[in-house]
Amino acid sequence: MISNRELFLRNMGQTSAMPYMLEIVSASGIYLTDVSGKQYIDLISGVSVSNLGHNNSVIIEAITQQLHQHMHLMVYGEFIVNTQTLLAEKLCSLLPEDLNSVYYVNSGSEAIEAALKLAKRHTGRSGVISFRNAYHGSSAGALSICGNEDFKNSFRPLVPDIHIAAINTTGTLNYIDHNTACVVIEPVQAEAGVFEIEAQFMHKLREQCTRNQCLLIFDEIQTGFGRTGSLFAFEHYNIVPDVLCLAKAFGGGMPLGGIVTNKTVMDCFMDNPPLGHITTFGGHPVSCAAALASLEILSTSKLYLSVYGKEQLFRKLLKHRLIKEIRGKGLLLAVDIGSGDRVNAFIRKALNNGIISDGFIFYDSAFRIAPPLNISPEEIEKACRLILLTLDEIA
Repeated sequence: MISNRELFLRNMGQTSAMPYMLEIVSASGIYLTDVSGKQYIDLISGVSVSNLGHNNSVIIEAITQQLHQHMHLMVYGEFIVNTQTLLAEKLCSLLPEDLNSVYYVNSGSEAIEAALKLAKRHTGRSGVISFRNAYHGSSAGALSICGNEDFKNSFRPLVPDIHIAAINTTGTLNYIDHNTACVVIEPVQAEAGVFEIEAQFMHKLREQCTRNQCLLIFDEIQTGFGRTGSLFAFEHYNIVPDVLCLAKAFGGGMPLGGIVTNKTVMDCFMDNPPLGHITTFGGHPVSCAAALASLEILSTSKLYLSVYGKEQLFRKLLKHRLIKEIRGKGLLLAVDIGSGDRVNAFIRKALNNGIISDGFIFYDSAFRIAPPLNISPEEIEKACRLILLTLDEIA
């Protein structure tokens, strides 16, 4: 009989030459269990997806209830679907009053695509500004605004009229003018190796976008839903974006993305042309049920308030001669160990020691720590012991 491993290699498209090849059969909390019964501590949460851990019983119950009612009905935006409307109401209640209209999609890339189209439609302009080493997704429009040329070169030509600017540099603001439809920025640049945006730069960026009547779009696909220690990372800056892009943890483990903006802006999708942006599965009722349960847990428990203390515990415990720096915000951390070869060795050795970590697309000398937000102090201590053991083995 052909094994799952053989089927994986034979019939599935691969995205790297050396996939991890873990065959996971169950998951609970911060742990994944493979076919042999070995447990792994998940320090990446499916890349910032499983913020409430794996197999959360409340989320599973919400999914089960919705499955017994109905699944897909009709292209999003035409039927009144209970889980969609309740989720939109809940989400908007937790955001500033100007962010009061939600459009659902399936993923982070799709959220970026929708936001770019909305900005062009709303302003009547075509110029887009994004930043060096930013990652916004892999579809054509999202890839066009990614800030790494090597990542894009094989797929040209891409979308025109895009300027990739330097981050945290005052001169960048001069590129924003009457031709600019939008500026797209991550409040914490994740795939760049976890670099925060300076508050002064962010405030000046907000002022320049307002002055030129273009939309400021925040990509919170990785930082949203408590990852940085507040419900959304823009709250750290005391400014409000014009458009908020969400995905990953939004769906509580199910596929879901979305953009949130002001209703007057969102209504641009209604005409010229009608159905200006549509999606077959965006806002799937089951995904919205999972997302609503997840958001209720986060907003009620305020789990994200414990994130800062957990970040500090990681920083306190991770002391090793190979560690050059730990960067990040909350439970989105980059541990810099000086070289890509070391990171590759660390990731492979860590698997042997029961730790799942990962690297960054645009920064090869650091590994990622982004566990579920409900990881306990005792679990952090255990994870750090295994990380230090692994670092000793590759030293």
